[in-house]
Amino acid sequence: MMMDQQRGRRDYRDQGAMTERVVRISRVSKVVKGGRHLSFNAVVVVGDGEGHVGIGMGKADAVPDAVRKGATNAQKNVIFVNLKDNTIPHEVIATYGASEVMMKPAAAGTGVIAGGAVRAVVELVGIKDILTKARRSTNPVNTVKAAFKGLTMLKDPEAEMAKRRHLVENPPPRRQQRGSQRRR
Repeated sequence: MMMDQQRGRRDYRDQGAMTERVVRISRVSKVVKGGRHLSFNAVVVVGDGEGHVGIGMGKADAVPDAVRKGATNAQKNVIFVNLKDNTIPHEVIATYGASEVMMKPAAAGTGVIAGGAVRAVVELVGIKDILTKARRSTNPVNTVKAAFKGLTMLKDPEAEMAKRRHLVENPPPRRQQRGSQRRR
């Protein structure tokens, strides 16, 4: 696994443990001088069921090529999601475009309560118990991106409390104000 320094993401192209799921395939056309040029868009989600998930889009003249390109792009965008047992550590609401996705942790045995687009993302992460609701626009492309954004917003509560406790105990030194800024 190679680590991309700028984004903090791992490259999973060489691993075969990732499962891919096609969320949506759209036929799109472009009007050109000789008529219409047809191609296909595919939104693909990949995940290993152990906290890693990625989303990607591919466009090609044939469906299998679009799906392959989408899976390749998804593997480039894999992130790690903080999980607590079989659910998420806290509630999160994320928006992307006009779509809004709300995700709540659920008790053991609840299962995945989610629509098709959000379900694909959540199941491939490895979450077994979660409550979700897609509000406003339910366009699958934006809904998947909103769910992905929501998963990136999840933080480990214990680690966050430790960071905040450290800041309270060891506050950063105050910056000296310049004399010119204080004068009126």
